[in-house]
Amino acid sequence: MEAKAHAAGRVVALVAAAGSGSRLGGGPPKQFRPLGGRAVLDHCLATLAGHPSVGRLVLVLPPLGSGDWSPPGDGSCYRETPMTVVPGGSSRQESVLRGLEAAAAWSPELVLVHDGARPLVSAGLVRRVIDAAARWGAAVPALPVHESLRGVDSRQRIHRLVEREGLQLVQTPEGFAFDLVLEAARRAAAAGEEADDTVALVRRAGHEVRVVPGERRNLKITGPGDLELAEALLAGEDAHGGFRVGYGYDAHRLVPGRPLRLGGVEVAHHRGLQGHSDGDVLLHALADALLGAAALGDLGRHFPDSDPALAGASSLVILSRTAALVAEAGWRPVNVDAVVVAEEPRLAPHAGPMREAIAGALGLAAAAVSVKATTTEGLGFEGRGEGISASATVLLGRAGEGER
Repeated sequence: MEAKAHAAGRVVALVAAAGSGSRLGGGPPKQFRPLGGRAVLDHCLATLAGHPSVGRLVLVLPPLGSGDWSPPGDGSCYRETPMTVVPGGSSRQESVLRGLEAAAAWSPELVLVHDGARPLVSAGLVRRVIDAAARWGAAVPALPVHESLRGVDSRQRIHRLVEREGLQLVQTPEGFAFDLVLEAARRAAAAGEEADDTVALVRRAGHEVRVVPGERRNLKITGPGDLELAEALLAGEDAHGGFRVGYGYDAHRLVPGRPLRLGGVEVAHHRGLQGHSDGDVLLHALADALLGAAALGDLGRHFPDSDPALAGASSLVILSRTAALVAEAGWRPVNVDAVVVAEEPRLAPHAGPMREAIAGALGLAAAAVSVKATTTEGLGFEGRGEGISASATVLLGRAGEGER
């Protein structure tokens, strides 16, 4: 089992899935309904469990059980992240408090509170909430209101205009400093106070909550139409074309007197790769593949070797900046497959840390990143030990509005 990149940061994801989902009509609660071949709940669990910053999961389920639902048999969503299941209470607020109390055993620094009925949360959104919560103590994603708002009475008549200026639609995951939100939830429970969401509890306790850009794709399943929309989004039904593929290649000479960096990881060796930056051929090939998939030109166009600011620069910085360019063009990485060709040193033991470093830079789950190492059995410049080459293939999908 690979160590998670930021497990030391002690981020716990709490998934609230204890509701009855009665507004969806007859049948099991909405979080257990089928979506894209698996339960609604499984989709967000997979994203959170695979995120490089999430160290543990707390899943709050209905107190009377979850019907026929169980984690996927292959364990693919959860193999890297321990998960504790907690019975919920009579309200969302009580269920969240029970989940927080369970999480307290691990002394986390941050907690994400996410609705189990929001299956399409992205790794990029999770990253934004974690970063903002770490900085401000409390953060929530939200979207501006674009439609007109009207007050409607009990007879379905419009009776007033609601000004939309300053209004936003709040989503989850909510992100908090753990001690802050646990204290706020305990205080509300002791006082018998109820709130619509965890953000309200934190604000009532006197703490500010910052907003980060949400995503239209991060919809909440409430009615049958929401399930249909989620199915369409999962199927990649996009008027502009849902996916792009890119390929990148790079090679550098091995020279004495430089550290060897590959995939954002320093590898013990008596020579390193020559280059204007740190010479990381794997990340350069990957950045070129990202740019190619988004039709943004090549790496030299955006990061020329004549730029003094890039002298000796970490290629992880270059990769992160490349991902930002791709996001501005409306795309996001979905998965990565890369190959490093080197006669020596032996790179297989470093593949795991490389995957984690790449996943962190791109906001992906480690399970979406593949890094392989091979040799040429003595053939070519790699086989003679003169240099190292790398190639990478990436799949891009359309970015949500908050990712741009």
